[in-house]
Amino acid sequence: MRTSLRTSIAGAVAAVTILAGGTAHATPPGPGVTATLIAQKTVGDTDYVLREITVPPGQSTGWHYHDGPLYAYVKQGTLSHFDSTCASDGVYPQGSAVQEPAGPGNVHIGRNLGDAPLVLTVLYVLPHGAPFSEDAPNPGCPFE
Repeated sequence: MRTSLRTSIAGAVAAVTILAGGTAHATPPGPGVTATLIAQKTVGDTDYVLREITVPPGQSTGWHYHDGPLYAYVKQGTLSHFDSTCASDGVYPQGSAVQEPAGPGNVHIGRNLGDAPLVLTVLYVLPHGAPFSEDAPNPGCPFE
């Protein structure tokens, strides 16, 4: 499983989601959230982007969705993932694989609730020219 995920991530190119939401409007990700481009390739009408995302302790990606599927590997720390109902839809410790479906019906947030930085290797599979993520407002959750 790890090998196939790494092959998928390395074979295509990826990125992360660092966009956010507020109750009435979108807001940015938490302070200190960074992304580093590792690789990028366009094949036909699809962009493959590989990025490394770092989320400091206590911070989040902000509320967002993706225009294409996303595949990630938790390189360090633990990702706490929440959907638009405010429910946790997964806790992913170091070594875990994460998959996020595409579309505005899949609004979510990634949070680092631990005391160490969360580091993700992320592969984005996007329509050519699409952003890594689309901002979404906080759906009414008591957290950002």
